[in-house]
Amino acid sequence: MNLSSNYSTAPISEFLLICFPNYQSWQHWLSLPLSLLFLLAMGANATLLITIRLEASLHEPMYYLLSLLSLLDIVLCLTVIPKVLAIFWFDLRPISFSACFLQMFIMNSFLPMESCTFMVMAYDRYVAICHPLRYSSIITNQFVAKASVFIVSRSVLLLSPVPILSARLHYCGKNVIENCICANMSVSRLSCDNVTLNRIYQFVAGWTLFGSDFFLIFLSYTFILRAVLRFKAEGAAMKALSTCGSHFILILFFSTILLVVVLTNVSRKRVPMDILILLNVLHHLIPPALNPIVYGFRTKELKQAFQKLLQRGF
Repeated sequence: MNLSSNYSTAPISEFLLICFPNYQSWQHWLSLPLSLLFLLAMGANATLLITIRLEASLHEPMYYLLSLLSLLDIVLCLTVIPKVLAIFWFDLRPISFSACFLQMFIMNSFLPMESCTFMVMAYDRYVAICHPLRYSSIITNQFVAKASVFIVSRSVLLLSPVPILSARLHYCGKNVIENCICANMSVSRLSCDNVTLNRIYQFVAGWTLFGSDFFLIFLSYTFILRAVLRFKAEGAAMKALSTCGSHFILILFFSTILLVVVLTNVSRKRVPMDILILLNVLHHLIPPALNPIVYGFRTKELKQAFQKLLQRGF
């Protein structure tokens, strides 16, 4: 039996990324809002990092955690969006084998890092609201350093096998990825090997990490809400809720988008492929664009520090 032109027994050295296979004529129009969001995300996160770096009053554990979140957002944006825009603008669809799995490694590692950072920030707010007298002794610079090491090592150790398992598969058939990014499932289904182990590991590891993070976040805010309702001083409850309100908004938005992406992947036969691809791209773009903006507008200290830097001309 002769193989079709799309199949070959020779190993694949590169893949072709096909964004929106059914609506490729929309790509140029879609590139405009995506590029604006990309510039907004990069500019806002860079501004936040510069503000925290130059303003001595912000050299505190909470703002160090916020800096870590901004760094993760910048890396995720730079890993995914430039390649997507290159496909839209210049039709640069090919991506090398090594670059594809490097992108997969960064996405699989940094998204859980962001989730874990939200969890640590929720714990920070829990200590600040529920144990204010012990806050300075618990949430220290050493705590932030240890938490950062935990965030990075946990994600890398537990989710690095996902791209490694995918890279070890034998790719001898189609090399066309129906996605804008090298998502694990989009790539591994092109393999000629059995990918059951790959899918099971990603499912178990992913749900274990994200599930534990969101459970601890929910637990922290439950304790915070219970403590706030006991406050008797006038305005104390509103002040406490305002302190952690921005955290909760961003965590809720991040988890909602992530849940939508997961559910659409599970029910991919019912959801058009192009919608699934768009959600995957937006998941790497909208949270990084919103995170620094929400914090900037809702955190008094950050607004004041930014205004001072503007007056000094940085």
